[in-house]
Amino acid sequence: MGFFFTIVALIVLLGFTWRYLGSYMEAVFDGRVHWLGWLERPIYRALHTSPEQEQTWKRYAGAMIVFSAVSLVFTYVILRIQGSLPLNPQHMGGVGSALSFNTASSFVTNTNWQNYGGETTMSYFSQIGALTVQQFVTPAVGIAVAIVVVRGFSRRNSPTIGNFWVDITRCMLYVLLPIAFLFGIIFVAQGAVETLAGTVSIRDALNGVTQTIPRGPIGFMESIKQLGTNGGGFLDTNSATTFENPTGLTNFLSIYLLLSIPFALTYTFGKMVGSVRHGVALLSVMVLLFGVWVGFTSYAEHQNNPAVAAAGIHSTVGNTEGKEVRFGDTSTALFGVSSTMTSTGSADASYDSFTPMGGFGLLTGMMLGEVTPGGTGSGLYTLLIYAVIAVFIGGLMIGRTPEYLGKKIQAREVKLAGLGALVMPIAVLIFTGIAVSIAAGKAGPLNGGPHGFSEILYALTSQGNNNGSAFGGLTGNTPFYNIIGAIDMLIGRFGIMIPVLALGGALAEKNVVPESLGTFRTDNGMFVGLTIGVILIIGGLTFFPAISLGPIVEQLSHGRFF
Repeated sequence: MGFFFTIVALIVLLGFTWRYLGSYMEAVFDGRVHWLGWLERPIYRALHTSPEQEQTWKRYAGAMIVFSAVSLVFTYVILRIQGSLPLNPQHMGGVGSALSFNTASSFVTNTNWQNYGGETTMSYFSQIGALTVQQFVTPAVGIAVAIVVVRGFSRRNSPTIGNFWVDITRCMLYVLLPIAFLFGIIFVAQGAVETLAGTVSIRDALNGVTQTIPRGPIGFMESIKQLGTNGGGFLDTNSATTFENPTGLTNFLSIYLLLSIPFALTYTFGKMVGSVRHGVALLSVMVLLFGVWVGFTSYAEHQNNPAVAAAGIHSTVGNTEGKEVRFGDTSTALFGVSSTMTSTGSADASYDSFTPMGGFGLLTGMMLGEVTPGGTGSGLYTLLIYAVIAVFIGGLMIGRTPEYLGKKIQAREVKLAGLGALVMPIAVLIFTGIAVSIAAGKAGPLNGGPHGFSEILYALTSQGNNNGSAFGGLTGNTPFYNIIGAIDMLIGRFGIMIPVLALGGALAEKNVVPESLGTFRTDNGMFVGLTIGVILIIGGLTFFPAISLGPIVEQLSHGRFF
């Protein structure tokens, strides 16, 4: 019953957020919100730009690449020299070169994959000045890219698509910072730790053992971790620890935060293109697939773990191994699906301990491209890639040039959409093939057989989708996995963003074609079903052979599917 009320409360709260946060973001990116103008204008002067200085898609993409490259180098250097920097009460040394490269790539790509334990590896300065800064910057970049595609549909005969510096500044000042600050206060009030006082040692009077407990500026990092679909936690155990996720309320708010902006951006899309019905169509695609995956995974985790059952231990409350008893099996499954079907990757349990079919739910949610609802910005622009492909297929079925919101979808647009849809699967499958073929890759998994293969496949799928969650059994802090993972994350981020920006630029240059009796409608149930079909077919054709060798074989090896 508690799970049912959680779902109802989440639907109500997200519905309210979809309408009002979505409308607010449309006003922000339209330039009608100025309540922090006193802070916004000096930033533009420092950058030698202004909202009136718009860019072509190539200049926009160039600014994004330069900014991301500088962020990558900045983060890398901070990690390498953190031992010589202030705010280091535990006297951490510099981080190794391969791990620094992996971590910098991870946080700059909004992945937040962590091959380290934060409390034993990172200084406070690194956590605040490098990693938390990127947790604000990278979702802003993702949202800005999504807004470019939306402008591509809303503008006519326009050579420009906005200004990168203006878009990310407005996103951080008016969206991310205020919301993260508000919820940071709530997290700290609920008991999340927030201090610069360093560790504390406690002596157990019963056995004489002294335990050192890590602390730090955790609470406010937690709010942007979820809001920005970042997922990188201050502590190694992430949201499974009471220091980051102290109560049932913070667990619920974590789920809400990581879903809020991705869902709300569909309303922003509808407002900007002048048709909320089109935004509702995209929202329907997200909600239908998300609901199916929540139901499937929750059911799987409510069953006995087949490995535990084989040992003669039977549970009446589902698969509880590796889970927090505070949250239970179904709420944990909801958190896991919410985290993996966005680009968040945070965890309130051990995903390596999910049942084979529960793990299948988490893994396949990422393999769909994280579009249901996806990450902050990345979910919307990736879904629009699939929508363009669906429109192209629909146009072929009715025998006329495909159109979406009055824009003709021609060869250039279809090629860009196809490239954007295939970059991630190609990278993930190639890197997985390499990892399972050489000794350095095969040395990583904790387990053998299909579950060991799942650990490798999950890691490279998570990094290629800029998710960041993991089957914790894989030893990722090795030169091989640090380097291959960093490359996987960079390709998964920028290999999609650049075609998306080119798509936005191509659409902005087009004029609008008037509707006719033969126009394929893109705001009804048929379009929703076609788009869902495209997502499932692309995901199934590319990943089903690989997924069959992992969770499916593992489940069938126990003699039953459920």
